Amino acid sequence: MRTIGTVVRGVRAPIIRQGDDIAAITAASVQAAWEEAGITPRDRDVVAVTESVVARSQGNYAAIQDIAADVKAKTGGGTIGVAFPILSRNRFSLLLKGISMACEKVVLLLSYPSDEVGNHLVDLDRLDEAGVNPYTDLLTVPQFRKLFGHIPHPFTGVDYIDFYTELIENAGAKAEILLGNHIQSLLDYTDTVITADIHTRARSKRLLKAAGAKTVLGLDDILTVSINGCGYNETYGLLGSNKATEETIKLFPRDCTAVAERISELLSKASGKHIEAMVYGDGAFKDPVGKIWELADPVVSPGHTKGLDGTPNELKLKYLADNDFGNLSGDALKEAISERIRAKTGESLVGNMVSEGTTPRQLTDLIGSLCDLTSGSGDKGTPIVYIQGYFDNYTNE
Repeated sequence: MRTIGTVVRGVRAPIIRQGDDIAAITAASVQAAWEEAGITPRDRDVVAVTESVVARSQGNYAAIQDIAADVKAKTGGGTIGVAFPILSRNRFSLLLKGISMACEKVVLLLSYPSDEVGNHLVDLDRLDEAGVNPYTDLLTVPQFRKLFGHIPHPFTGVDYIDFYTELIENAGAKAEILLGNHIQSLLDYTDTVITADIHTRARSKRLLKAAGAKTVLGLDDILTVSINGCGYNETYGLLGSNKATEETIKLFPRDCTAVAERISELLSKASGKHIEAMVYGDGAFKDPVGKIWELADPVVSPGHTKGLDGTPNELKLKYLADNDFGNLSGDALKEAISERIRAKTGESLVGNMVSEGTTPRQLTDLIGSLCDLTSGSGDKGTPIVYIQGYFDNYTNE
């Protein structure tokens, strides 16, 4: 029996620039890794490339002036409510700057005690001590300061209430910040709202419209087409964007399924094996210490080959060992479990006790999270991840 199961390797690649053929570079980098590391490709190996270099190769960039132009055209300027942004210099600061350049006043509603991805403004225990109910209480900044003072972010050292206030005002707009979790609260200040949440945006839009808002936009409704030749994303707009320079953002990449399919085609042809491929962004996992949920992108994978559709369909080995075959050990136990695995069909095991405790998440979310942890976000220089054995089970030789 083969003793090695899943193997994950970060693959180095050249620095990607606008106009580069990202599929060809990815395929060439993987083939070089095959040769250098003596890797024998196998069917259903997975090649993944980070969305960042895909967007860079596409030149999918926009300036804050482009954001401002689109926001002004869609809202008319005036007073704009902005709801539930994440607390991030990288992810949101330039978006807020562009929005602020387009209007006279921004009323910014921050969720508390934390933002959507887990960045905390204030600890829950301190809310309890102060008798504040985050489900019902709307706080002004003076009220928040009186109760909790200035609380810098534990990782960045930034007080985001001050940071966002100064950013709005430096962009030429008046700033008013509120803290609350009912998006309809903004309608006491303006009938025009941009909801900046990511994964709950559909609900936020629905609540605003039902409450009588005149203009309701999400970040996914801004820069869905090119403004003056800038980058865009027809599906996600500004969602998934990152700060590129002090005046520009890099948007989430476009046409990612086509990129993944071409990578798969090039590597399958070169190896004679069927190679799966995907484009990945943020992983979907939560840090138990910092309490930050990584997924600030709208999806983990914006594009992948069809073989990565679906969810795992696995048996729980420890359940079989402890229950069905609790009276066996050694080779007899190994053979009994192997035979049960070989007897699996394509029928879903959802709801079956023998699969209880396995992970019923999308394959692309699981693999993308694995890739994000492998490549990291710093200077590893491995925007490509090569995975073998992910679809193996206990019976594979």
